[in-house]
Amino acid sequence: MSNVVTSPRQDPWARLRGRLFHFYFLLRRPMTLGVRGLVHDTATNSVFLIRHTYVPGWQLPGGGIEIGETFVESLARELEEEGNIVLTAPPILRSIHLNKQATKRDHVGFYLIEAFRQDRPKQPDHEIAEAGFFPLDALPEGMTPATRRRIAEVFEGKEASPYW
Repeated sequence: MSNVVTSPRQDPWARLRGRLFHFYFLLRRPMTLGVRGLVHDTATNSVFLIRHTYVPGWQLPGGGIEIGETFVESLARELEEEGNIVLTAPPILRSIHLNKQATKRDHVGFYLIEAFRQDRPKQPDHEIAEAGFFPLDALPEGMTPATRRRIAEVFEGKEASPYW
């Protein structure tokens, strides 16, 4: 009689069963994750905002986290795509929010970025209609409510809402 104890994870059928349960829960409880970044240029006291071609309003850059990406990897990718902005130090996680407007399972990690570089301004393309830095005392009309809330939480000390 053997004293070797085998783990259920070593059994191919147990692995398959585990994968099937994982797939079942993905279908039953799909969750989406996203990131947004508040890029703050401390020298000019301005923030970077974008306006998409497909939804109204000025908002913070960001987007969905792809399979295999971390929150910070996704944020870095989105900042580069939407603003030609490269992180030069780790961003600061400020809060995590439930975005009930999207689905009941959409969560957004919100980061503050103060260490970055932008080699050239973002030019309009198929996704971004406009992008640029705006002084905090001269923010553009038409910002989304969530963008206004995040800016107020960071710069006016407002309590972070659990909702996006």
